[in-house]
Amino acid sequence: MARKAVKRSWTKDDVRELRTLARVKEKASVIARKLKRTEGATRQKAFQLGVSLRSLKKKRKA
Repeated sequence: MARKAVKRSWTKDDVRELRTLARVKEKASVIARKLKRTEGATRQKAFQLGVSLRSLKKKRKA
């Protein structure tokens, strides 16, 4: 039997953690795991807050 999805509200602490991790350019999948949420829910909340989850790190040429 499949798991039933449970909708959890975003707390102020969750939002603060999301903003902090996004600021240090953590990957969306890692942020989602730390917040115990799906990557889709994490990306959607970040979009609603206007927070960028682009974690593009420039590679140095050797």
